[in-house]
Amino acid sequence: MSCWMPGCPALSMCRGLAALPITCLERAKDLKTRLGILLHKPELGHKAGSSSKLQLGSRRRDSSREVLEWRESFDQLLKSKSGVNAFHTFLKTEFSEENLDFWLACEDFKKTRSKTKLASKANRIFEEFVQSEAPREVNIDHETREITRKNLSGATSACFNEAQAKTRTLMEKDSYPRFLKSASYQDMSKQAASRGASKRSHT
Repeated sequence: MSCWMPGCPALSMCRGLAALPITCLERAKDLKTRLGILLHKPELGHKAGSSSKLQLGSRRRDSSREVLEWRESFDQLLKSKSGVNAFHTFLKTEFSEENLDFWLACEDFKKTRSKTKLASKANRIFEEFVQSEAPREVNIDHETREITRKNLSGATSACFNEAQAKTRTLMEKDSYPRFLKSASYQDMSKQAASRGASKRSHT
């Protein structure tokens, strides 16, 4: 609407707006935007909240099942990322986490495809875990240590197989049963079992 008459209301309104500081106009626009967001937010928030609750519920069910599966076999524990983390935390209390760290390093080593990287990784693993008086020396016999040393001369993805198998057996026979009897695992399995029972009662 345009008006050239001196007493026109539109003209006085335009002059009034022009006299306002720019910051006031910017704040008015900002308020309008925020009001628009707030009007739509409850509906969006409700949808997002519902889906996140569903995802959290399914994650809890999955993790509960996993925790109970750890006691079925050592393999089941090693297949689970959260199981490996829980076992590693337990081994730290016994000051024997180097056995699991060595096993994990060997698993990662087997995935290496580059021959150059294979050789450098092999030397690094040997120096850290296998050689006599290594900073994180694993508990393997002298014969296995020497076999592994010889394997380094022509490093392949299988050069730590024997040492890794010995360490795995040691963990399975020694540390794993103690982990299952530990207070931390007993608490986790009780919580997992009660969540499972609660789910069954609601179905």
